[in-house]
Amino acid sequence: MTYFRFQNSLLACLLLAGSAFFCTALHAQNTSELGIGLGATNYRGEISPRYQLQNNRPAVTAFYRKDVSVPITVRGALMAGLLRAADDNVTGVNGAVPPLLAYRQANTKGWLAEASAVVEYNFLDYHRRTDKVHFTPYLFAGLALFYANTTTVTNNAALAGSFNRQGSQFGVALPAGVGFKYALSQHLNLGLETGVRKAFTDQLDHLGDQTPLLVNTHDQDWYYFTGLSLSYTFYKIPCPDQYKDNTKLLK
Repeated sequence: MTYFRFQNSLLACLLLAGSAFFCTALHAQNTSELGIGLGATNYRGEISPRYQLQNNRPAVTAFYRKDVSVPITVRGALMAGLLRAADDNVTGVNGAVPPLLAYRQANTKGWLAEASAVVEYNFLDYHRRTDKVHFTPYLFAGLALFYANTTTVTNNAALAGSFNRQGSQFGVALPAGVGFKYALSQHLNLGLETGVRKAFTDQLDHLGDQTPLLVNTHDQDWYYFTGLSLSYTFYKIPCPDQYKDNTKLLK
């Protein structure tokens, strides 16, 4: 059910961004941004069935944005962060660790690197310096490739033979989320963003192929990135056609 809700939300975001792109193609922007950011990565899967704040681990990102039109921005980014989760950090309805997880006693840790391309839909024109409003909330969705290297172990000696695993993998993910941009000055911008990545694998924690008595084999893994960024805006001033044809007019 969660998978179909995510698909529908992603489709709605893409349709919204697509319609805005075609409607504003004649009002192309001439700005771009280069930025860096610090934040946290998080994991959700067999060992962490839901988002847990204590699983946040340090992450860094670098990105390039190009404003295609007033509402539409395309962004390419690189991100790297740590991952961790443990069965004994999960609490059940009674406040204790659920019986299955208490028996499994598994934990995973490692790191992940990602390259992504997304489309952002901006609700306001925060680059327009003649306005008093220099911020905008935005939505984003796109495609990502990731490389993950993780190690999973269990403290239950009876399971150690099959649960203790280490390995790496490449994969494809669908990133989507929300953000907020604020223009501090003509060139400097502050950003805050949180997003989820749907990974098309159940093996970030190496548990996807274990017995269904001990794991959920019907739900793939997810990972998150939340971060604060600082970027620098570059402005490109288009040259009128009459000057392009006759450069002497520029002298």
